Amino acid sequence: MITCANPTAQFQSHRAEIEEAIRKVLEKGRYILGPELEALESEFAEYIGTGHAIGVANGTDALELALRALGIGPGDEVITVSHTAVATVAAIEAAGAIPVLVDVEADFHTLAVAQLSEVLSPRTRAVIAVHLYGQPADMDAIVAFCRDQKLALVEDVSQAHGARWRGQRLGSLGDIACFSCYPTKNLGAIGDAGLITTDDAGLAAKVRMLREYGWRERYISDFAGRNSRLDELQAAILRVKLRHLDEDNAKRHAHAARYTEGLAGLGFYLPTVRQSAEHVYHLYVIRSSERDLLIEHLKKSGVQAGIHYPVPIHLQPAYKGRVRTAISMHRTEALSNEIASLPLYPELEADKLEKVAAALKSFACDLKVRDR
Repeated sequence: MITCANPTAQFQSHRAEIEEAIRKVLEKGRYILGPELEALESEFAEYIGTGHAIGVANGTDALELALRALGIGPGDEVITVSHTAVATVAAIEAAGAIPVLVDVEADFHTLAVAQLSEVLSPRTRAVIAVHLYGQPADMDAIVAFCRDQKLALVEDVSQAHGARWRGQRLGSLGDIACFSCYPTKNLGAIGDAGLITTDDAGLAAKVRMLREYGWRERYISDFAGRNSRLDELQAAILRVKLRHLDEDNAKRHAHAARYTEGLAGLGFYLPTVRQSAEHVYHLYVIRSSERDLLIEHLKKSGVQAGIHYPVPIHLQPAYKGRVRTAISMHRTEALSNEIASLPLYPELEADKLEKVAAALKSFACDLKVRDR
């Protein structure tokens, strides 16, 4: 089976460096908040182009702690999209705030800026811009809206490590930014991990305290925090993978280009790249009105396709009736029935990529025969 993602293949491609990094951590005997994390934070901040980076336990924690560092809590509203990983909305609620969800744009599947003013209220404190599938959201418009309305801007860069907007790395455009380093991400750990970036020294200091019980001085909590520390093993692994991130993203881009060329004219909706944006193809997502039949066809052909995401947040049992939304969510609701994520990762071999494309071509041919 050709899988949608393959973190084991990435481990194998960097195996010698990763095993050496792990060995050094084990021999040094410092496992929490040590030199590997300090080095990762410095290197990641330099890579993104911010003054500060802070390692935390996972991407969901990164979002929650970022909101809490901004002073956002009970009674406050945070605007984001319904077409995202549930973690984005779960983090808003974990901070005590109220999620307010908008639709996505037709072409790029990122936040519909035109709806921001529709859902704005006196309780709105922040916008979370989700850079979905590796594609930057419309940061010019979102930044302008947040400045005009005096709102905090949080970037959710969990699917877009290394992507750029007008030449600037995502994660350096908002007040604070959050990254998941789940194993399948473009920058993935071998376990859970997360990172936060910001240029604001005060926010960075607050996040560092929040991730460890609100401590400024050990065992003395200045305010209520929690335990969300990124361990030394994961930090060491991420340092190795960070050195290869641009190279691996270039491979993703090359694979995506081959898909785009090979699938042109077959009747699928293929990814569209926003002008002034650099897409890093965490996922290569196509659309088909016969999505369920397509996925079954691919499965029979030995290809695993994913669905990111099958049910919009506002329609999920845990959130239905509990979140406020824009009047129209029709694009998000349509997408959930049409999208399929094709196998794409840096180590995907050319013959496997061609096998995926061939399976899609045979499906398109079958549809034409059936519709005659």
